[in-house]
This record gives sequence, structure tokens and C-alpha cells, in this order.
Amino acid sequence: MPLGLGVLVGASVQRLAGVGFALVAGPALVLLLGPGDGVTLSNCAAGAISAVGLAGTWRQVRLARMLPLTGAAACTVPLGAWIAGRVPAPALLIGIGLLVSGAALLVIRGVRAAGLRGVRGALAAGAASGFMNSAAGVGGPAVSLYAVNTGWSAREFLPNAQFYGVAVNLLSLAAKGAPHLAAPAWSTAAAGIALGAGVGRVLADRVPERRARAVVLGLALAGGLTTLGKGVLDL
Repeated sequence: MPLGLGVLVGASVQRLAGVGFALVAGPALVLLLGPGDGVTLSNCAAGAISAVGLAGTWRQVRLARMLPLTGAAACTVPLGAWIAGRVPAPALLIGIGLLVSGAALLVIRGVRAAGLRGVRGALAAGAASGFMNSAAGVGGPAVSLYAVNTGWSAREFLPNAQFYGVAVNLLSLAAKGAPHLAAPAWSTAAAGIALGAGVGRVLADRVPERRARAVVLGLALAGGLTTLGKGVLDL
């Protein structure tokens, strides 16, 4: 039940905002399944829910804008996978907790930087996102910061974030492989994705963007700090 609930909440957020599955559900999945399977399940679920959203918005994707992001991510995903496979579990929990908490705080503050604009900004954001997505399952915040600094509206961001979510999570899974889960866990996760997609679609028409964003980032910060604390206790 906790696994299904975590996936459902994360999928709802991802369908609502275009990003956020790993920020919200990732810490819970890591605590339930361990850093390895928790992050790879997060990659699977985030990629799947992005694909669901992309099916209805793919005509709005700006491929020219997304190619530098995805190309840079492809270069750093293998490094994130390599590090995640060699770091002890407590240290990886601490790293994931720090990345999730730090990413949430950066997005909350809406960091502005000239280096996060144009092609140079896309390359920097994509490189950071690919590494973080593969190592910790949290590739969305770097892309969100790039979008904020580029001046994208929420309407522009959503389809492009969904396209990127499909691409970066496929790259991460290709580098690491699928999570090792029993059949009931896969069924529970699939049900959570399906229900979450429906819930997120309904909420998108009813919840103001600012309120949804505040809830997402609050949950992300709480989950990141919890994961950090678990890693410290396990040392």
C-alpha cells in the first residue's frame, strides 16, 4: 500500500505540473525499496507518466530547444549511473536527500542566472539534470530552473518537460537496467501510475498553478530531509 500511494501521488504531480514525480515520490520509493531499486522505479514511473502526458501534447514540443538539453543529459547519465552503483547505501541516501532538498530549495527561490539562458544554459541544465536523474532520480529541477530563466510560460513548459522526461528516463534506464521487483510490486506501481494520471488530469483544471507548486515543493523538501536523516542514521 505505501508503494502504491507514493507512486499515485507522484504520478498525479507529474501529470499536473510536467515534472515532480521523483521530487515527491522518489524519497518514499528509496526508503521503501533502497537507493538502487527506488531510483530506477522512479525513472520507470516518471518516464511512463511523461509518455502519457506527451501523447496529447507532442505537437507543442519545441525540438530545437530540447535537443541541447537531451544531448547534454545523454553525456552525463552514464556518470550518474556509475557513481550510484558504487556508493554505499547510507552515503547514497545522504546524497539523494541533499540533492532533493537542495533542488527543491533552488526551485522555491526561483534562482536567476545568466548562465541558465540560451544554448549554454540548456547544455548546463541538461548535463546537471542527466547526472542527477541517473544517480538520484531527480532530473526535473535543473530543467525547471532553465525554463524559469528562459522565460517559458507554464503552457510552453508542460509539453517540453514531458518530452524531456521520456528521453532522460529512457537514457537512465538504458544505463542502469530495470528495477528488480516482484510481480505484485510492478502491478501496484502500474496501478498507481494509471490512477495518478487520471487524478492529475482532473486536478490540472481545478488547482491553481501557484498552490499546486507550493504543495509539490513542500512535499519534496520534507521527503528529501527524511531521506537525508535516514542516511545519517544508517552510517
